[in-house]
Amino acid sequence: MAERASTIAELRASGWESRSVKREIRANVIARIAAGQPLFDGVLGYDDTVMPQLENALLAGHDVIFLGERGQAKTRIIRSLTGLLDEWMPIIAGSEINDDPYAPVSRYALDLIAEHGDDTAITWIHRSLRFGEKLATPDTSIADLIGEVDPIKVAEGRYLSDELTLHYGLVPRTNRGIFAVNELPDLAERIQVGLLNVLEERDIQVRGYQIRLPLDLLLVASANPEDYTNRGRLITPLKDRFGSQIRTHYPLDVATELAIMDQESRSWAAPAVGRGSPVDADVDVTVPPYLGEVIATVSQLARASSHVNQRSGVSVRLSVTNREAVAANALRRALRAGESAATARVDDLDAMAASASGKIEIEALDDGSQGAIFDNIVRGAVLTVFKERVPAEHTRPVIAAFEDGAVADVGEDVSSSKLAELVRTIPSLHRPVGSLTGGDESPPAVAAAVAFVLEGLHLSKRLNKDSSARRAVYRAR
Repeated sequence: MAERASTIAELRASGWESRSVKREIRANVIARIAAGQPLFDGVLGYDDTVMPQLENALLAGHDVIFLGERGQAKTRIIRSLTGLLDEWMPIIAGSEINDDPYAPVSRYALDLIAEHGDDTAITWIHRSLRFGEKLATPDTSIADLIGEVDPIKVAEGRYLSDELTLHYGLVPRTNRGIFAVNELPDLAERIQVGLLNVLEERDIQVRGYQIRLPLDLLLVASANPEDYTNRGRLITPLKDRFGSQIRTHYPLDVATELAIMDQESRSWAAPAVGRGSPVDADVDVTVPPYLGEVIATVSQLARASSHVNQRSGVSVRLSVTNREAVAANALRRALRAGESAATARVDDLDAMAASASGKIEIEALDDGSQGAIFDNIVRGAVLTVFKERVPAEHTRPVIAAFEDGAVADVGEDVSSSKLAELVRTIPSLHRPVGSLTGGDESPPAVAAAVAFVLEGLHLSKRLNKDSSARRAVYRAR
């Protein structure tokens, strides 16, 4: 930074060229596409759907509105757009609206250049400071977005007609950058009108001032389809001014849901600083891959269920918090048992009842049946993954062993070592358990696989299950 230009004269000598924010982003998008690189990292499942549309919009220089239900990474995509800006950008030193040294628009910058000419001081700002965001709320005002007269500046002796009495709002302060409005339909209609000029004429007007302040912006917004279409709270002229409307979606398959869970879930084995892990204990916690698939399948089945309100959506946050709850329950169980390692079991899935509350809206005639509906979704997910993971030929000897009188006691208060002993007392369990553990013979891993096989056989109607508060007994039908 010490070698960068500090005046307009030095900037000209360096060969730096001014370009609009949309041309800047377009050039960086072209470079990434040509190099075979993604626009940004951390957004999964959109490679063949959302990203091509976004690339087209940015190449075309369009303002964009993202349309989708909750938990579809709309905000993450919007905030990641800053990575497509140049890392550093010069502005007139002291400018509140990032004035271009070659094309200033504010009265402050114009007066400064008129006085100092090419000796006017400039400074450099990082791209992280070129992003402005507003969560649309009914109490948002034009002053918040566009600006207002600053009474303090008037009290200092300036005339109301003086442009320097203006206090700029969020939109002009993000000049030469990206401005985002989240949940745009929640913005009052009279306030939405204030954005019309920003999108089309690229300028703003503040009260009765006879000024034209041309702005250089990429405007992006997000909206929920329920608000956007049915309630009709996004005014038609504003919709018309967005160049591209991009529809987001939930993960289309379990593999993508799993990848997002792995990316977003807290690490219980090694808590990250600032992530709010509730414990600081030397206990390794593992969620087996097959149980992770169950958790992901729960969300997939919920999105297809007629008992779940699909208009409100089933956020990916459901999968993430469910996995965290299952891991936390496994950790609690291991701590109580005095074990140094914990592997989540199928009975830990009961912990999802709390983490799923508020994430999905179950529609039932009887309020008391909502829990039963969610339990059916969980059981359906377990059965689906069991059939995919455990071949039928692996379980036939297990069923035969139970028909010969074998009985299995499982439950939250049964230790991992005791549950793993079932592989020795019922040798036919070794093959299906081994296919799930991948060769891991540690008691927690074996115990989790045993519990999953037994529950899968019960849901397949091959074994009976007698349940109590914390225990379950599996026997032949």
